[in-house]
Amino acid sequence: MAESKPFFVHSSALCASETIGEGTRIWAFSNVQKLAVIGKDCNICDHCFVENNVRIGDRVTVKNGVSLWDGMTIEDDVFIGPNAVFTNDIFPRSKVYHDQVDKTRLKQGATIGANTVVVAGHTVGKWAFIGAGAVVTKNVPDYTMWYGNPAKMIGYVCRCAKRIEFKASSDSMKYATCECGLKYRLESGIVVPE
Repeated sequence: MAESKPFFVHSSALCASETIGEGTRIWAFSNVQKLAVIGKDCNICDHCFVENNVRIGDRVTVKNGVSLWDGMTIEDDVFIGPNAVFTNDIFPRSKVYHDQVDKTRLKQGATIGANTVVVAGHTVGKWAFIGAGAVVTKNVPDYTMWYGNPAKMIGYVCRCAKRIEFKASSDSMKYATCECGLKYRLESGIVVPE
């Protein structure tokens, strides 16, 4: 009798890694290499590729057609939309292999919209929101919303993904309360949850 695994791999997927958390699902025509690490309750959709030196946290969704290359760290609760593009070499040449890759980090709760490009060597902050088709060419701070090519910050975003507006108060600090009830303050341009 075949040994039961705590994760699901579709019959048409290639999955060499055994370091996959309970409840994770790897769907059709995906390829997960041997040294990749994937957390619990993740969803790796059709036609995805996960290279050896990739670390994925818990409850991450990777939609169809995404390749995750060596040097990527994806923290818990990240959403990666369909056909998002990541790189790990900012100076690529055919048949030229570097000793080190350019690392990319997606922090907890970040959303990467469909067809977004995240250029290697950058960090997308906690609960940041990158709109569909954006091209990220710099680090993205926590709780910020970015759109365009190159991506530009257009405002602030709540953990629930709704835009928030900061207003000055009598103590000259700026505060925001989302319609979901979460509260934030802005300190020297940095969003701090209350």
